[in-house]
Amino acid sequence: MIRRVAVLPQPPLLIPELAAGAADECAELREACLEAARRLTSASPDWVVIGAAPGAPAVPDHASGSFRGFGVDLEVSLSRVTAPETELPLPALVAGWLRDQGGASSVRVHLVDPATPSDQCEQVAREVGDHPAVLILGDGSSRHGPRSPGGEDDRAEGFDAGIRDALAKADTGALAALDPALAAELGAGGRAPWQVLAGLAADGDWTAEVLYSAAPFGVGYHVAVWERA
Repeated sequence: MIRRVAVLPQPPLLIPELAAGAADECAELREACLEAARRLTSASPDWVVIGAAPGAPAVPDHASGSFRGFGVDLEVSLSRVTAPETELPLPALVAGWLRDQGGASSVRVHLVDPATPSDQCEQVAREVGDHPAVLILGDGSSRHGPRSPGGEDDRAEGFDAGIRDALAKADTGALAALDPALAAELGAGGRAPWQVLAGLAADGDWTAEVLYSAAPFGVGYHVAVWERA
């Protein structure tokens, strides 16, 4: 049975070594993510992680990888077991870093393609099953403001306000109802993982807390923790 869920974004800027001059600007976001990770570990030292990556590649258990492709040769591992380095997608790298920072023993990463239809996200939830601690990784719209990486879109603010409200209320219905086409237009890479969460948590009675919700670099970042009531 799922006891606790943490919902986090996955920007490389979370990692101080990668943030460089933006490290201070990311401090509040980073601390919220680390607090959520610590709470997840208090539910279980072994996490299941849901993230999105094109093609949904399989991620081996106990794998190790590096942020070398993002400019810093910082190694991370999905468990405390030493394993040869392999090429890992961003969600797995971030999960490995969070595992270490949050004091967890292991993370098992399940990836979905960002374009996965809503009904297939529900199917993924059934395949993943129940685990005490679940980490959901995904960013909101990348189209906030004139300097946003995706180009400004006036709909981004309302979209991410809706995500914040759904996370604050543990509203699985609102997450399940997200429009994949709109999310894609707004560059919201977290849509599919959030809809997997909707399937995983649909039958639960949850208390929820949003630890962070903002778009400091033109991208919506949300940090929330759900606990089974």
